[in-house]
Amino acid sequence: MPADTHLQGIAMSQPKARQTLQARVAWGDHVVTVGGDAPVRVQSMTNTDTVDAIGTAIQIKELALAGSELVRITVNTPEAAAAVPHVREQLDRMGINVPLIGDFHYNGHRLLTEFPDCAQALSKYRINPGNVGKGDKHDKQFGQMIEAAMRYNKAVRIGVNWGSLDQELLAKLMDENALRAKPFEAKQVMYEALITSAIDSAKLAQSMGMSANQILLSCKVSGVQDLIAVYRELAQRCNYPLHLGLTEAGMGTKGTVASATALSILLQEGIGDTIRVSLTPQPGEARTQEVVIASEILQALGLRTFVPSVTACPGCGRTTSTTFQEMAKSIDDFLRAQMPVWRTQYPGVENLKVAVMGCIVNGPGESKHADIGISLPGSGEAPAAPVFIDGEKAMTLRGDNIAQEFHQIVETYIEKRFG
Repeated sequence: MPADTHLQGIAMSQPKARQTLQARVAWGDHVVTVGGDAPVRVQSMTNTDTVDAIGTAIQIKELALAGSELVRITVNTPEAAAAVPHVREQLDRMGINVPLIGDFHYNGHRLLTEFPDCAQALSKYRINPGNVGKGDKHDKQFGQMIEAAMRYNKAVRIGVNWGSLDQELLAKLMDENALRAKPFEAKQVMYEALITSAIDSAKLAQSMGMSANQILLSCKVSGVQDLIAVYRELAQRCNYPLHLGLTEAGMGTKGTVASATALSILLQEGIGDTIRVSLTPQPGEARTQEVVIASEILQALGLRTFVPSVTACPGCGRTTSTTFQEMAKSIDDFLRAQMPVWRTQYPGVENLKVAVMGCIVNGPGESKHADIGISLPGSGEAPAAPVFIDGEKAMTLRGDNIAQEFHQIVETYIEKRFG
């Protein structure tokens, strides 16, 4: 084959650019832009009783420090609505300016009307068009929520969910489908109902005077292929900012893999402006795990950078020692724990690349590609660990304190490079 056949090179792979409007979700002077050329944002949701203002504020702080840029809270009762301003006050006292999203179902129109302090303390309202009232009440009660959003200059997310879909709309579309010469499958009709509900609700809000820039949409389902099908079509039919997420991703590995699979495919296609991983926590697991996973999805795709990257080999018969595993975890945990402070103290530190490798096969090469890396001795290798800094071998560590010494080398490198 001629040597110049591939002179143009192999095409680089990267996510497509998004083509949506840009919304502003703000609290005070802190503005989180969503859509357009803004970064894909990470969201999360509390699982505390909102009536417990202090407990809710503490969990919100944990989520925000973990990297959640927007946090949703349940507002389902008068007591919860009354507690929202106190939650906001607690956060402000702690210096946590993350915008809060009120999650409303069934009685949102009444709560936003009767509790104006709640309406003001929230930065965005989540409205489910399937749960705002039936028949003649639907448009009126939906309109009351939109009026509140306009009165207090808040963004709204019109969030359709296939578990609480507008049954009147679904029945209408099913009846129309039955009259077709070649009816669509039932699932296709449900897809159409989800999309129609979201877009028609957004148009209704605009007809009431709301700016298109302050409307976000979501069509949540729990199946990976269903989510991909719905959002591909939704993205073709509108340019509102889109919130992505499986409505019930599940627990542990299942929830993580399902979310990563669905969200990554759509984000690579330029679909999605804000994401949430709706992970069911394992018993005793921190709520912040869903934020970590969402951040990792965006970082893996090259869309965002949140924390320094630690590359570590999986281990094999050459690495019977667990030293490299322990060191990789120690470094990764340390970097993550320091990031809330380092984001302001060491700008750019999130781009740091660290390699902790376990033997001579790939160890030196991977370490050279990282900003700072160490190649630990594998089984039968000499008890020496070369350290590479900015692609050059800087030193060799020996003895019983290799882990502690490398830990200090990483800290010193960060202070010198990013300080």
